[in-house]
Amino acid sequence: MDRLKVTFYSILPSPYQRDLFYELSCRPEVDLKVLYLESSYPDNPWSEKPLQLYEKTLLGGCLTWGASRFHYNWHLPQLKNTDVIVFNGYQNLAAQQILHTQSKQLPCIFWGERMVANSMGVKGQVQRLLAAGLGQCRAIVAIGSRAQQDYQQRFPKLPIFNIPYYCNLSDFKTTIQRPRHPITILFCGQMIERKGVDLLLQAFDRLIQTGAKARLLLVGREAELPTMMQSISADAKQSINYAGFHDPEYLPQFFEQADIFVLPSRYDGWGVVVNQALGAGLPIICSDAVGAAPDLVEPGVNGAIVPAGDAKALYSALMHYISNPETIAAASQASITKGVAWTPQVGAERWVEVFQKFSDLAAGNRRKG
Repeated sequence: MDRLKVTFYSILPSPYQRDLFYELSCRPEVDLKVLYLESSYPDNPWSEKPLQLYEKTLLGGCLTWGASRFHYNWHLPQLKNTDVIVFNGYQNLAAQQILHTQSKQLPCIFWGERMVANSMGVKGQVQRLLAAGLGQCRAIVAIGSRAQQDYQQRFPKLPIFNIPYYCNLSDFKTTIQRPRHPITILFCGQMIERKGVDLLLQAFDRLIQTGAKARLLLVGREAELPTMMQSISADAKQSINYAGFHDPEYLPQFFEQADIFVLPSRYDGWGVVVNQALGAGLPIICSDAVGAAPDLVEPGVNGAIVPAGDAKALYSALMHYISNPETIAAASQASITKGVAWTPQVGAERWVEVFQKFSDLAAGNRRKG
Protein backbone atom coordinates (compact mmCIF):
# COMPACT_ATOMS: atom_id res chain seq x y z
CA MET A 1 0.00 0.00 0.00
CA ASP A 2 1.23 3.54 -0.79
CA ARG A 3 2.38 5.56 2.18
CA LEU A 4 -0.14 8.21 3.20
CA LYS A 5 1.30 11.69 2.76
CA VAL A 6 0.23 13.57 5.90
CA THR A 7 0.84 17.28 6.52
CA PHE A 8 0.47 18.67 10.04
CA TYR A 9 0.07 22.41 10.61
CA SER A 10 0.99 23.26 14.19
CA ILE A 11 1.44 26.59 15.94
CA LEU A 12 5.02 26.15 17.16
CA PRO A 13 7.43 23.32 18.07
CA SER A 14 6.05 22.01 21.37
CA PRO A 15 8.36 19.41 22.95
CA TYR A 16 5.35 17.22 23.75
CA GLN A 17 3.84 17.27 20.25
CA ARG A 18 7.29 16.61 18.80
CA ASP A 19 7.51 13.31 20.72
CA LEU A 20 4.41 12.19 18.80
CA PHE A 21 5.64 13.60 15.47
CA TYR A 22 8.89 11.67 15.80
CA GLU A 23 7.04 8.40 16.33
CA LEU A 24 4.75 9.12 13.38
CA SER A 25 7.80 9.80 11.21
CA CYS A 26 9.01 6.29 12.06
CA ARG A 27 5.78 4.61 10.94
CA PRO A 28 6.04 2.84 7.56
CA GLU A 29 2.43 3.80 6.72
CA VAL A 30 3.05 7.57 6.98
CA ASP A 31 5.05 10.06 4.92
CA LEU A 32 5.10 12.95 7.40
CA LYS A 33 5.52 16.69 6.99
CA VAL A 34 5.12 19.13 9.90
CA LEU A 35 4.78 22.86 9.27
CA TYR A 36 4.95 25.38 12.12
CA LEU A 37 3.40 28.84 11.94
CA GLU A 38 6.16 30.32 14.13
CA SER A 39 9.38 29.07 15.68
CA SER A 40 8.78 30.70 19.06
CA TYR A 41 7.12 33.70 20.73
CA PRO A 42 8.27 36.30 23.28
CA ASP A 43 6.83 34.51 26.32
CA ASN A 44 7.61 30.98 25.12
CA PRO A 45 8.72 28.85 28.11
CA TRP A 46 10.61 26.29 25.99
CA SER A 47 14.14 26.56 24.64
CA GLU A 48 14.35 26.26 20.87
CA LYS A 49 15.63 22.90 19.61
CA PRO A 50 16.86 21.95 16.11
CA LEU A 51 14.10 20.81 13.75
CA GLN A 52 13.95 17.36 12.17
CA LEU A 53 14.06 16.92 8.39
CA TYR A 54 10.27 16.54 8.24
CA GLU A 55 9.74 19.83 10.15
CA LYS A 56 9.74 23.38 8.79
CA THR A 57 8.77 26.84 10.06
CA LEU A 58 6.77 28.98 7.64
CA LEU A 59 7.45 32.65 7.03
CA GLY A 60 4.91 34.91 8.67
CA GLY A 61 3.89 36.94 11.66
CA CYS A 62 1.31 37.22 14.40
CA LEU A 63 -1.31 39.71 15.60
CA THR A 64 -2.29 39.73 19.28
CA TRP A 65 -5.71 40.53 20.71
CA GLY A 66 -5.66 40.23 24.46
CA ALA A 67 -4.50 36.67 25.20
CA SER A 68 -5.39 35.51 21.66
CA ARG A 69 -2.84 35.27 18.86
CA PHE A 70 -3.79 35.32 15.16
CA HIS A 71 -1.08 34.03 12.81
CA TYR A 72 -0.60 34.94 9.17
CA ASN A 73 1.85 33.12 6.90
CA TRP A 74 2.90 33.36 3.32
CA HIS A 75 4.46 30.98 0.79
CA LEU A 76 2.11 28.25 1.99
CA PRO A 77 3.18 24.92 0.45
CA GLN A 78 1.38 23.42 -2.49
CA LEU A 79 -0.73 20.52 -1.28
CA LYS A 80 -0.90 18.51 -4.51
CA ASN A 81 1.15 15.70 -2.97
CA THR A 82 -0.74 15.64 0.32
CA ASP A 83 -3.33 12.98 1.17
CA VAL A 84 -4.46 14.24 4.60
CA ILE A 85 -4.11 17.65 6.28
CA VAL A 86 -4.14 18.01 10.09
CA PHE A 87 -4.12 21.39 11.83
CA ASN A 88 -4.42 22.21 15.53
CA GLY A 89 -5.30 25.87 15.56
CA TYR A 90 -8.14 27.60 13.73
CA GLN A 91 -7.41 31.25 14.60
CA ASN A 92 -4.85 31.67 11.83
CA LEU A 93 -4.80 32.47 8.14
CA ALA A 94 -3.30 29.11 7.12
CA ALA A 95 -6.11 27.10 8.73
CA GLN A 96 -8.84 29.31 7.29
CA GLN A 97 -7.27 29.19 3.84
CA ILE A 98 -7.07 25.39 4.00
CA LEU A 99 -10.69 25.09 5.13
CA HIS A 100 -12.03 27.33 2.37
CA THR A 101 -9.83 26.16 -0.52
CA GLN A 102 -8.81 22.55 0.23
CA SER A 103 -11.48 20.93 2.40
CA LYS A 104 -13.57 19.75 -0.58
CA GLN A 105 -10.57 18.14 -2.32
CA LEU A 106 -8.56 16.79 0.61
CA PRO A 107 -9.51 15.28 3.99
CA CYS A 108 -8.93 18.04 6.54
CA ILE A 109 -8.75 17.06 10.21
CA PHE A 110 -8.83 19.50 13.09
CA TRP A 111 -6.86 18.42 16.19
CA GLY A 112 -7.62 20.37 19.33
CA GLU A 113 -8.18 20.67 23.04
CA ARG A 114 -11.58 21.54 24.48
CA MET A 115 -12.59 25.01 23.37
CA VAL A 116 -12.53 27.84 25.88
CA ALA A 117 -15.94 29.37 26.58
CA ASN A 118 -16.69 32.00 23.95
CA SER A 119 -15.54 35.53 24.71
CA MET A 120 -18.00 38.38 24.71
CA GLY A 121 -18.23 41.29 22.27
CA VAL A 122 -16.46 41.61 18.94
CA LYS A 123 -13.66 39.23 19.93
CA GLY A 124 -16.19 36.50 20.76
CA GLN A 125 -17.97 37.04 17.46
CA VAL A 126 -14.69 36.66 15.54
CA GLN A 127 -13.80 33.48 17.45
CA ARG A 128 -17.23 31.96 16.80
CA LEU A 129 -17.00 32.85 13.10
CA LEU A 130 -13.59 31.22 12.76
CA ALA A 131 -14.63 28.15 14.78
CA ALA A 132 -17.71 27.65 12.58
CA GLY A 133 -15.36 26.85 9.70
CA LEU A 134 -14.39 23.61 11.45
CA GLY A 135 -17.70 22.21 10.21
CA GLN A 136 -16.01 21.86 6.82
CA CYS A 137 -13.50 19.37 8.21
CA ARG A 138 -13.76 15.68 7.35
CA ALA A 139 -13.21 14.80 11.04
CA ILE A 140 -12.07 16.22 14.37
CA VAL A 141 -9.50 14.60 16.64
CA ALA A 142 -10.20 15.76 20.17
CA ILE A 143 -7.47 15.92 22.79
CA GLY A 144 -9.17 13.95 25.58
CA SER A 145 -12.61 12.54 26.28
CA ARG A 146 -13.92 15.84 27.68
CA ALA A 147 -12.92 17.62 24.47
CA GLN A 148 -14.53 14.82 22.47
CA GLN A 149 -17.86 15.41 24.23
CA ASP A 150 -17.57 19.14 23.57
CA TYR A 151 -16.92 18.71 19.83
CA GLN A 152 -19.67 16.11 19.48
CA GLN A 153 -22.11 18.71 20.77
CA ARG A 154 -20.74 21.47 18.55
CA PHE A 155 -20.40 19.37 15.37
CA PRO A 156 -22.85 16.44 15.62
CA LYS A 157 -22.50 15.53 11.93
CA LEU A 158 -18.73 15.00 12.03
CA PRO A 159 -16.84 11.91 13.19
CA ILE A 160 -15.04 12.86 16.42
CA PHE A 161 -12.05 10.80 17.55
CA ASN A 162 -10.36 10.96 20.94
CA ILE A 163 -6.56 11.01 20.83
CA PRO A 164 -5.10 12.71 23.93
CA TYR A 165 -1.55 13.96 24.22
CA TYR A 166 1.04 11.21 24.42
CA CYS A 167 4.60 12.16 25.33
CA ASN A 168 7.85 10.46 26.24
CA LEU A 169 7.69 9.50 29.92
CA SER A 170 10.75 7.25 30.08
CA ASP A 171 12.86 9.83 31.96
CA PHE A 172 10.19 10.15 34.65
CA LYS A 173 10.27 6.50 35.69
CA THR A 174 11.75 5.91 39.13
CA THR A 175 12.27 3.13 41.66
CA ILE A 176 11.65 5.47 44.61
CA GLN A 177 9.32 3.96 47.23
CA ARG A 178 6.62 6.38 48.34
CA PRO A 179 5.71 7.96 50.67
CA ARG A 180 8.71 9.56 52.31
CA HIS A 181 8.77 11.97 55.23
CA PRO A 182 7.87 14.71 55.19
CA ILE A 183 5.40 14.04 52.38
CA THR A 184 6.17 16.31 49.41
CA ILE A 185 3.35 17.81 47.34
CA LEU A 186 4.36 18.94 43.82
CA PHE A 187 2.82 21.56 41.55
CA CYS A 188 4.40 22.15 38.12
CA GLY A 189 3.17 24.97 35.87
CA GLN A 190 2.75 28.72 35.78
CA MET A 191 2.10 30.32 39.17
CA ILE A 192 -1.16 31.94 38.04
CA GLU A 193 -4.76 32.06 39.20
CA ARG A 194 -6.00 30.05 36.21
CA LYS A 195 -3.83 27.16 37.37
CA GLY A 196 -5.37 27.35 40.85
CA VAL A 197 -2.08 28.01 42.63
CA ASP A 198 -3.85 30.36 45.07
CA LEU A 199 -6.22 27.51 46.00
CA LEU A 200 -3.30 25.12 46.50
CA LEU A 201 -1.55 27.61 48.77
CA GLN A 202 -4.72 28.05 50.84
CA ALA A 203 -5.19 24.27 51.16
CA PHE A 204 -1.53 23.75 52.05
CA ASP A 205 -1.64 26.53 54.64
CA ARG A 206 -4.59 24.80 56.29
CA LEU A 207 -2.71 21.49 56.27
CA ILE A 208 0.20 23.05 58.11
CA GLN A 209 -2.08 24.81 60.59
CA THR A 210 -3.67 21.46 61.47
CA GLY A 211 -0.26 19.97 62.25
CA ALA A 212 0.31 17.95 59.06
CA LYS A 213 3.95 17.19 58.24
CA ALA A 214 4.22 18.12 54.58
CA ARG A 215 6.30 20.12 52.12
CA LEU A 216 5.10 21.98 49.00
CA LEU A 217 7.40 22.06 45.96
CA LEU A 218 6.52 24.60 43.25
CA VAL A 219 8.12 24.39 39.80
CA GLY A 220 7.37 26.84 36.99
CA ARG A 221 7.36 30.50 36.07
CA GLU A 222 6.96 32.79 39.06
CA ALA A 223 4.28 35.04 37.49
CA GLU A 224 1.72 35.88 40.26
CA LEU A 225 3.35 33.83 43.05
CA PRO A 226 4.74 36.75 45.13
CA THR A 227 1.27 38.29 45.39
CA MET A 228 -0.34 34.95 46.25
CA MET A 229 2.22 34.28 48.97
CA GLN A 230 1.32 37.46 50.85
CA SER A 231 -1.75 35.86 52.44
CA ILE A 232 0.04 32.64 53.51
CA SER A 233 1.07 32.09 57.13
CA ALA A 234 4.72 32.21 58.16
CA ASP A 235 4.58 28.55 59.22
CA ALA A 236 3.38 27.46 55.79
CA LYS A 237 5.97 29.62 54.00
CA GLN A 238 8.74 27.74 55.82
CA SER A 239 7.51 24.49 54.21
CA ILE A 240 7.23 25.87 50.64
CA ASN A 241 10.10 25.54 48.20
CA TYR A 242 9.92 27.47 44.90
CA ALA A 243 12.35 25.93 42.39
CA GLY A 244 11.71 28.25 39.40
CA PHE A 245 11.14 27.38 35.76
CA HIS A 246 12.92 24.45 34.09
CA ASP A 247 12.88 23.01 30.56
CA PRO A 248 11.14 19.62 30.16
CA GLU A 249 14.37 17.63 30.20
CA TYR A 250 15.11 18.86 33.76
CA LEU A 251 11.65 18.15 35.22
CA PRO A 252 12.09 14.44 36.16
CA GLN A 253 14.32 15.35 39.12
CA PHE A 254 11.47 17.34 40.69
CA PHE A 255 8.84 14.67 40.07
CA GLU A 256 11.18 12.17 41.73
CA GLN A 257 11.27 14.32 44.88
CA ALA A 258 7.46 14.32 45.13
CA ASP A 259 4.98 11.99 46.82
CA ILE A 260 1.76 13.62 45.52
CA PHE A 261 1.09 15.70 42.38
CA VAL A 262 -1.56 18.44 42.28
CA LEU A 263 -3.05 20.42 39.37
CA PRO A 264 -6.02 22.44 40.70
CA SER A 265 -6.65 24.54 37.56
CA ARG A 266 -9.74 26.62 37.05
CA TYR A 267 -9.31 25.74 33.35
CA ASP A 268 -6.78 23.55 31.53
CA GLY A 269 -7.42 22.28 28.02
CA TRP A 270 -5.33 19.17 28.77
CA GLY A 271 -2.31 19.45 31.10
CA VAL A 272 0.73 17.43 29.97
CA VAL A 273 2.16 17.64 33.48
CA VAL A 274 -0.51 15.09 34.43
CA ASN A 275 1.04 12.67 31.90
CA GLN A 276 4.40 13.30 33.54
CA ALA A 277 3.00 12.67 37.02
CA LEU A 278 1.56 9.41 35.74
CA GLY A 279 4.93 8.39 34.31
CA ALA A 280 6.60 9.28 37.61
CA GLY A 281 4.19 7.04 39.49
CA LEU A 282 2.58 9.78 41.58
CA PRO A 283 -0.90 9.95 43.10
CA ILE A 284 -2.62 12.72 41.12
CA ILE A 285 -5.11 15.27 42.45
CA CYS A 286 -6.74 17.32 39.68
CA SER A 287 -9.64 19.70 39.45
CA ASP A 288 -12.55 18.71 37.22
CA ALA A 289 -11.59 21.60 34.91
CA VAL A 290 -8.38 19.83 33.83
CA GLY A 291 -8.86 18.18 30.44
CA ALA A 292 -6.56 15.28 31.30
CA ALA A 293 -8.39 14.40 34.52
CA PRO A 294 -11.06 11.97 33.20
CA ASP A 295 -8.53 10.17 30.98
CA LEU A 296 -5.58 9.88 33.38
CA VAL A 297 -7.03 10.00 36.89
CA GLU A 298 -9.20 7.22 38.30
CA PRO A 299 -10.66 8.53 41.57
CA GLY A 300 -9.90 6.29 44.51
CA VAL A 301 -7.36 4.32 42.48
CA ASN A 302 -4.51 6.58 41.37
CA GLY A 303 -5.79 9.92 42.62
CA ALA A 304 -8.73 12.23 43.10
CA ILE A 305 -10.73 14.76 41.05
CA VAL A 306 -12.05 17.77 42.99
CA PRO A 307 -14.38 20.61 41.94
CA ALA A 308 -12.55 23.52 40.32
CA GLY A 309 -12.24 26.56 42.56
CA ASP A 310 -12.89 24.61 45.77
CA ALA A 311 -9.98 25.01 48.20
CA LYS A 312 -11.83 23.05 50.89
CA ALA A 313 -12.25 20.00 48.65
CA LEU A 314 -8.60 20.26 47.65
CA TYR A 315 -7.58 20.34 51.32
CA SER A 316 -9.71 17.25 52.02
CA ALA A 317 -8.15 15.30 49.14
CA LEU A 318 -4.64 16.17 50.30
CA MET A 319 -5.44 15.39 53.92
CA HIS A 320 -6.81 11.98 52.91
CA TYR A 321 -3.41 10.97 51.50
CA ILE A 322 -1.35 12.60 54.23
CA SER A 323 -3.43 11.01 56.99
CA ASN A 324 -3.34 7.60 55.29
CA PRO A 325 0.20 7.17 53.91
CA GLU A 326 -0.56 3.62 52.75
CA THR A 327 -2.94 5.10 50.14
CA ILE A 328 -0.01 6.98 48.60
CA ALA A 329 1.87 3.74 47.97
CA ALA A 330 -1.20 2.09 46.41
CA ALA A 331 -2.01 5.09 44.21
CA SER A 332 1.63 5.36 43.16
CA GLN A 333 1.63 1.76 41.91
CA ALA A 334 -1.68 2.36 40.10
CA SER A 335 -0.20 5.35 38.25
CA ILE A 336 2.86 3.31 37.24
CA THR A 337 0.61 0.57 35.85
CA LYS A 338 -1.60 3.06 34.00
CA GLY A 339 1.37 4.97 32.58
CA VAL A 340 2.54 1.98 30.52
CA ALA A 341 -0.20 2.71 27.97
CA TRP A 342 0.62 6.41 27.58
CA THR A 343 3.63 6.40 25.27
CA PRO A 344 4.15 8.27 21.97
CA GLN A 345 4.21 4.88 20.22
CA VAL A 346 0.65 4.24 21.38
CA GLY A 347 -0.36 7.73 20.26
CA ALA A 348 1.18 7.20 16.82
CA GLU A 349 -0.70 3.91 16.46
CA ARG A 350 -4.00 5.64 17.20
CA TRP A 351 -3.25 8.35 14.64
CA VAL A 352 -2.43 5.74 12.00
CA GLU A 353 -5.80 4.12 12.66
CA VAL A 354 -7.49 7.44 11.95
CA PHE A 355 -5.42 8.06 8.82
CA GLN A 356 -6.24 4.62 7.44
CA LYS A 357 -9.92 5.52 7.50
CA PHE A 358 -9.08 8.02 4.78
CA SER A 359 -6.72 5.77 2.78
CA ASP A 360 -9.33 4.78 0.16
CA LEU A 361 -10.25 8.43 -0.37
CA ALA A 362 -6.58 9.37 -0.70
CA ALA A 363 -6.01 6.58 -3.24
CA GLY A 364 -8.97 7.88 -5.28
CA ASN A 365 -7.57 11.42 -5.24
CA ARG A 366 -4.20 10.15 -6.45
CA ARG A 367 -5.86 8.30 -9.35
CA LYS A 368 -7.70 11.50 -10.35
CA GLY A 369 -4.46 13.42 -10.15
